[in-house]
Amino acid sequence: MAAPLRRRGGSYMSRRRALALVAVAAAIPRLIVLLHERGAMLASYVEKSDILARQFLASGTFGYVPGEPSASTQPLYGWFMICIYWVAGRHWWTLGTAQVAVSVLTAILVCELGRRTVSLRAGIVAAVIATWEPYLLWHDVHVNREILDQPIGVAMFLLAAQGTLTRRRAALLGVISGVAVLSNSRLIVFPIVLAIYLLWRGTSWRAAILVPVLAAVAVAPWVVRNKVEVGCFAMTTDARALWKANNVNTYTTLAAGKWIDDVPDLAGRPPTPQDTGTTYDQTGEKVHVDECAQQSSYTKLVFTFWREHPGEKAKLAAQATRMIWDPRVGLDEGRNGQGGALDTIRTWIEPVYVLPLYLLAIVGLFFVPLPLRILSLLFIIFETAEGWVFAGTTRYRVSWDWVLALLAVVALSRTPLERPFKRTSSQ
Repeated sequence: MAAPLRRRGGSYMSRRRALALVAVAAAIPRLIVLLHERGAMLASYVEKSDILARQFLASGTFGYVPGEPSASTQPLYGWFMICIYWVAGRHWWTLGTAQVAVSVLTAILVCELGRRTVSLRAGIVAAVIATWEPYLLWHDVHVNREILDQPIGVAMFLLAAQGTLTRRRAALLGVISGVAVLSNSRLIVFPIVLAIYLLWRGTSWRAAILVPVLAAVAVAPWVVRNKVEVGCFAMTTDARALWKANNVNTYTTLAAGKWIDDVPDLAGRPPTPQDTGTTYDQTGEKVHVDECAQQSSYTKLVFTFWREHPGEKAKLAAQATRMIWDPRVGLDEGRNGQGGALDTIRTWIEPVYVLPLYLLAIVGLFFVPLPLRILSLLFIIFETAEGWVFAGTTRYRVSWDWVLALLAVVALSRTPLERPFKRTSSQ
């Protein structure tokens, strides 16, 4: 039965109606942006998962060249695109509407999270605050793999927030956290973090241990596939990106307003899997890349940098923190929309929206129960720590900004607006 939410005049809003309201609030602005961006969505700045999806459907190879499998990125977004393209073709409206549906799912889950932790009305407000973030309205209808991180993250939070989990629910959390790793390989230790949190909440160790175990089971087919087809056990072989975020040229490159793609390469570096794809498209020549050897080489360079330049790494971590939490969207030199109306949104409209969200979230931390406070901080600190290891940008933060929206609503419920947010016995 849907829990009633009291409104003026003695009427009520059912849970079903509330979720429908949230779904409409998430969908309409994104559909408007999608129509505006329809010509550019698949024409430029396409994520490499799109290339992998097209190659898989054309040749059966999850890679950039027929017969040359690749593990150069986390696979989930590519699999998502394969499903869309196989069923409905590669068009702006097929991928766009699918991603709008993912955004709607995220908003519904945030509403449900707010209902369970505060009230149904608070859930509605939290979902609307989260889904109307200006940058997300643009981000969610473009080719960005982080869109899948959003509903997966809320699902993990929803389950973990229940505290003492049964084995069945802990197993479900484990599978979902494993899927999260397939979407974002930087979450590889997050299932362990969740298990520790559950143990602190009183979940039995037999149930808590299922989280990392089932997460490992979820990612195992991909890792084994990489061993068989690529040559090594790996979540991703793209250690070059990690090196670009961790070398002596990274700080000055990012400080100049550029992105890690612009960090100078090693002299005489071997071609990347994407390079071989470009070569094949232009000449028809197949060039084999030893991705595992490249991964090993770049990983050693990263560890050497950390060991020999700890001060520089500390500067990079501080820089990443600032870039992640800067209320302005990163204006990387040469990026899409630079110098136009999109810059105005990035520089002015986004901060006007996000700064109050930050402040209210900080206030909300003092009012939520300790378990919810700790869980919220785990999500916030973990996404910040990801930037310390890799690099920081708005795109990496916004996937979990719904945590801030939830805390902000709790803060609002402690103001004179408390009455409409207050949970009643009927809820």
